Amino acid sequence: MKPLHTPPAIAPTHRQLALFRAIMLHGNLSRAADDVGTSQPTLSRELARLEQVLGFALFDRVRGRLRPTARAMVLLQEVERSFVGLDQIARRAQELRTLSTGRLRLACLPALAHALVPKALAHFATVMPDVGVSVVPLEAPWLEQALSEQRFDLGLGETTEAPTGVALRPLLRAKEVAVLPRGHRLCAKAVLRASDFAGERFVSLAEGDPYRHAIDALFERAGVVRTTLLETASAVAVCALVAQGLGVAIVNPLTAAAMAGPNLVVRPLQEDIPFSVSLLLPEVATPHPLRDALVQAFDAVASLYAS
Repeated sequence: MKPLHTPPAIAPTHRQLALFRAIMLHGNLSRAADDVGTSQPTLSRELARLEQVLGFALFDRVRGRLRPTARAMVLLQEVERSFVGLDQIARRAQELRTLSTGRLRLACLPALAHALVPKALAHFATVMPDVGVSVVPLEAPWLEQALSEQRFDLGLGETTEAPTGVALRPLLRAKEVAVLPRGHRLCAKAVLRASDFAGERFVSLAEGDPYRHAIDALFERAGVVRTTLLETASAVAVCALVAQGLGVAIVNPLTAAAMAGPNLVVRPLQEDIPFSVSLLLPEVATPHPLRDALVQAFDAVASLYAS
């Protein structure tokens, strides 16, 4: 097939390609014109201009009907790829315009991922049901480092000092609590004192944990000796061991509440071992437009635990 002429150094317009696509999809000028909201004569003129720009015919005219050429079929494949990309861009623009969807990145301590975060996300889902959230548990100090590097939209930690490039906002303050296996003699008490733990098998947090230090200091001041055979780095693991009847323990109230059940009893302590959680808000990167909504969800849930 001979080209209509040597094509000029201009590109077809998006409108021309959209009209070509409509003709190909409908196979009829009249229906294509209705689809794109124009007249049939206008569509015919635009088609002729497109063929002039391309330098080859897109349709054979057979008894008043248009029959796509082989070149038209190949061109349609390229046009469809472009329109799929444009549709994706349009959907993303709609998401940004309505703030109804989008994915937030949340980093938190593993214990908080088990206890506080699920309730906050359940609250958040009632307000923003179509928003995705990626939850990444990280231990300190990698949590603080990742937030300083602006790799997350929001963080939850127990630190009281703001990492570089991060704003720190206290979220809640509560007290550590005692956890006991079902049927243990201390379950009969409504509130426990340090002296009640004398001689008890005690499941400890790992050496180096700041709450381990605070708990050990409490018993040292009270002159209480415990039997400490088991220790673990995770408050969740502590509760699991206690539920198996392997001892008693003191853990944060969030994990205790999440793990409480038929085999694990929670009791408050007379003595005050403070437990706090802070929101960590990266300041260098532009905040995600939905970050404040997630912060509000954490505020709502934190109020249930605050002392």
